[in-house]
Amino acid sequence: MNEKTLCIIKPDAVANNYVEEINEMISSKDLIILNSVKTNISKEIAENFYAEHSKKPFFNDLVDFITSGPAIVQILQGESCISNYRDLMGATNPAEAKEGTIRKKYAESTSKNAVHGSDSKDSAEREIEIMSSLF
Repeated sequence: MNEKTLCIIKPDAVANNYVEEINEMISSKDLIILNSVKTNISKEIAENFYAEHSKKPFFNDLVDFITSGPAIVQILQGESCISNYRDLMGATNPAEAKEGTIRKKYAESTSKNAVHGSDSKDSAEREIEIMSSLF
């Protein structure tokens, strides 16, 4: 099934100059980068984006991190795009991520984990809508 998902290359990976390598990994999985913008995500957008975590103790840390520097916000498209990209990202904790995944290669820690990807079709639609004003 051809679908879309949101991809964010987070500030840690941008600061470490991993954008080109990450995008090469994405392209190698036959995922098409439809839109891409380098931007500083505003606090307002970040709070809306992470709203489902707003009552959790780590909410402010999520917002602070994603707004800490430039990020690359992208819309990906392809066959089974959501699951294929999530497989490519690897586990949230890079120590648990499989070899050959983005997070195994480029993440610093569970919180500085290089990339974000939508976890479902509903999330992808919601997240793309939130980020659409950036394109």
